[in-house]
Amino acid sequence: MSSITGPLNVTSTFVTFFAVVGPPKVMLTFAHVARERTAQEARRVALLASAASALLGALCAWTAPYVTDFFHISAESLELAGGIIFFLYAVGLVLGMHLGADSQEEADEMHPLVSGFRELLLPYVVSPLAVTAVLVESLSKEGWAWRSTVVASFVAVALIDAVCMVATTGLLRKVHTTTLEMCSRLLGLLLAAVGVELFLTGLDRAIRAWGNVH
Repeated sequence: MSSITGPLNVTSTFVTFFAVVGPPKVMLTFAHVARERTAQEARRVALLASAASALLGALCAWTAPYVTDFFHISAESLELAGGIIFFLYAVGLVLGMHLGADSQEEADEMHPLVSGFRELLLPYVVSPLAVTAVLVESLSKEGWAWRSTVVASFVAVALIDAVCMVATTGLLRKVHTTTLEMCSRLLGLLLAAVGVELFLTGLDRAIRAWGNVH
């Protein structure tokens, strides 16, 4: 059985998570967070959002089989839906449209951490792409050991995000976002390929399952 990006192994899982919720995707939103707040406040937002993202990713990975069983969702259906979501989001990135993102808001002087966290919520903490990737990877192989490996890969990406955001806070408060936009559009090409691969994998498994039934 294959994962989203290739043979079932830790490296491919890590690459998948890096593509859907890694620095190229998160830094663009964090650049606005950093410019609207002091460096110390921005760094606190980065650490808080990264911790929350890692916790949610771990929860989704460990509970993936129980969640899908509860909602009667097959792995094939999840792969098909995930492939469509990945592809549509990737097309938006390539065209410069950040689908599903909230409009950027001014920093709340009374609650800078809360408003910053809210701004990173959808693209990072509860990212539909990341949640879908975690569920698919967790279901690609049975056992708590594998799901714990998925958790470790996701937490590693969240840690890399935190380090990148904290280390570049001062730079992001001054740099123009054009470079980040270029990186975002290049990432869109990768995500489009990931989406197509995931959809085809789900379609192949669905056809095989239907053939076995009939």
